[in-house]
Amino acid sequence: MQPVLQAQGFRKSYGDRVAVADVSFELHAGEVLGLLGPNGAGKSTTVGMIAGFVQPDGGSATLGGVTLAGDAPAYKRRIGLVPQDLALYEELPAQANVELFGALYGLPAARLKQRAAEVMALVGLADRARDKPATFSGGMKRRLNIACALVHDPDVLLLDEPTAGVDPQSRNAIFDNIEALKRAGKALIYTTHYMEEVERLADRIVIIDHGRVVTSGTLAELLRTLPAPQTLQLDIDGTPDLAALRALPGVTQVQHAGERLTLGLDELSAHAAGVLQALAAAGVPVRHISSGRASLEDVFLALTGRQLRD
Repeated sequence: MQPVLQAQGFRKSYGDRVAVADVSFELHAGEVLGLLGPNGAGKSTTVGMIAGFVQPDGGSATLGGVTLAGDAPAYKRRIGLVPQDLALYEELPAQANVELFGALYGLPAARLKQRAAEVMALVGLADRARDKPATFSGGMKRRLNIACALVHDPDVLLLDEPTAGVDPQSRNAIFDNIEALKRAGKALIYTTHYMEEVERLADRIVIIDHGRVVTSGTLAELLRTLPAPQTLQLDIDGTPDLAALRALPGVTQVQHAGERLTLGLDELSAHAAGVLQALAAAGVPVRHISSGRASLEDVFLALTGRQLRD
């Protein structure tokens, strides 16, 4: 399948500070791409360059055969942006906000009101169309921002931390909107600091740090890069033979502290039984068993470190 969007070799510096050094990836129709990175890693700058309002120092973006450098107006008409900071006219009725953005994108008058009503219904705000955003909750404003980005029916939607500061109900409503857009064949780039959101929504994940892509792939592919994709935790009596446990098939890590034995396993269902049999044969009783799997946060911290960022 040909990608809808290709970002190739994006670079951007602000004076001596390199914000984006070399970022490339592809995006396909009906796909959600999670774009992750620590604060200052270059996520928002990358989104800005893709959207066309940050001028890159190098690199290119192609959307359906149209290049940003070659035909910027045609390119930008195929992009919808939901910015991190709300972009609304608080004293203008909600649907009028949507219609204004549609007019800026050149939507014809005959189509404008109908399309605005369609996207207001999509984000669950049809009954508040005449109300002003100044009266809306934070979650409603976020959903209205999505409607403004969708009114011109873009091929690609860029969502820069769209759930920041919203309640769980609004967050789930936004998730429903994103999943509906994906089913409709839209291509979406989603940036967030909430790893569980990307685990739920993203088909593929790109992690950038210091302006460069440090890894990319599906969640399953990224989890397999960890030393211990799955863990088995045992409360035991006695002293286990750690060397013998490390030699068992599928065991990647063994840690023993007090009564707690923790093992990293390639595959829990395939290798846990062998661990339990080895402990039983060695006369080491097991009092409690729990299991777990690595998360996207584990991958993220392994690649970008645990040090605080500005």
